[in-house]
Amino acid sequence: MSIILKSAKVINAESKHNGTKQDILISEGKIQKISKSIKSSNSREVFIKNLHISSGWFDSSVSFGEPGYEERETIENGGNVASRSGFTNLLLNPNTNPVIDSQTDVSFIKMKSKDLVTNIHPIGALSISSKSTELAELRDMKKSGAVAFYDFKKSIKNPNLLKTALLYSQTFDSVIMSFGQDDLISNNGVMNEGLVSTKYGINGIPNLSEEIQISRDLKILEYTGGKLHIPTISTKESVDLIKKAKSNGLDVTCSVAIHNLIFNEEKLKDFDTRFKVSPPLRTEKDRLALINGVKKGVIDMVTSDHNPIDIENKKTDIDNAISGTIGLESFFGALLTIFNLSETISILTSGKNRFNIKNNTIEEGSEADLTLFTIDSNYTFSKSNILSKSKNSAFLGMKMSGIPLGVIVKQKHVINE
Repeated sequence: MSIILKSAKVINAESKHNGTKQDILISEGKIQKISKSIKSSNSREVFIKNLHISSGWFDSSVSFGEPGYEERETIENGGNVASRSGFTNLLLNPNTNPVIDSQTDVSFIKMKSKDLVTNIHPIGALSISSKSTELAELRDMKKSGAVAFYDFKKSIKNPNLLKTALLYSQTFDSVIMSFGQDDLISNNGVMNEGLVSTKYGINGIPNLSEEIQISRDLKILEYTGGKLHIPTISTKESVDLIKKAKSNGLDVTCSVAIHNLIFNEEKLKDFDTRFKVSPPLRTEKDRLALINGVKKGVIDMVTSDHNPIDIENKKTDIDNAISGTIGLESFFGALLTIFNLSETISILTSGKNRFNIKNNTIEEGSEADLTLFTIDSNYTFSKSNILSKSKNSAFLGMKMSGIPLGVIVKQKHVINE
């Protein structure tokens, strides 16, 4: 079926139509025509007040649950949540049960997600069972569709394992991801080591645990070469370390989670476990430095770091609650509270190239990879806005503007009219 998007404002810096309102005809998986007015008796016309479109949004860190934790989220429902939240491509973390650490596991994810509108790109575990002792089947997983390798939220304890992975991955051009936390220094902390943790006598995670790990990883990268991605940094010093590494020519990228840009450690003063995340919410100084890092381009990607947790493991005491918050549904609205629209769309469409995912522009002849949204609605984010099975959102009660309306990906689409 052909679709005509009527009077859609184009937000795409690479397109000659950027900032203009256009009718857009999509047929056979491609943008066939862009014009001020298009009429067709054989096409479905989509009229949405204040409709905006951009290139498809991308999220570099999403967790679901299946296989093993289907009570948290399934691939099918999670993919539908992503589509309705505006994402055409996402990287899926391997933190399932069992961990995604083999060619067969990656093939399972690809098979389960093949009919979804959003493109799911699996991340394979770096080590077997993510235990940081022995490399997993990296090359075989790459052949099955894994776009990177990462032991989700777990530090690579053995530096030689990271060295070997960075050397080996160069033979098949892949990205190695390393979480910035030294477990011995973090010492099972539950929040940032700072004023709040000290006041309440809670075991804290110091900035040092992140910075030592990142310093080590960057030194190894300098020795080996290869492609390193450091996901979800959280401190000012980490921004400075990565900025210096980039200026020295190292092939390193990094991301930050949206909740680390929005909130600081003060949110934990009432022990609300919705705000227990990994890495932890840091100081206001760190938060502002992270925002500046995004604006300056030192931080390459912002992620929802979407991580559904079942209520039994989240609505409990601060020590035993599992870290994580969902974020797909609130990502766009939360970004708009910090950044202007052009900055927000740039953030949401950045990072694909790092993982060899094509980034299409809005031009005639381009493959359809579009996100539909509006920016005029002011609302308070509530459970009615959550489509995920799990409801562990740190953003509940937050005032936002901007609502995703769906996606068009080749010949598939989800549109909330």
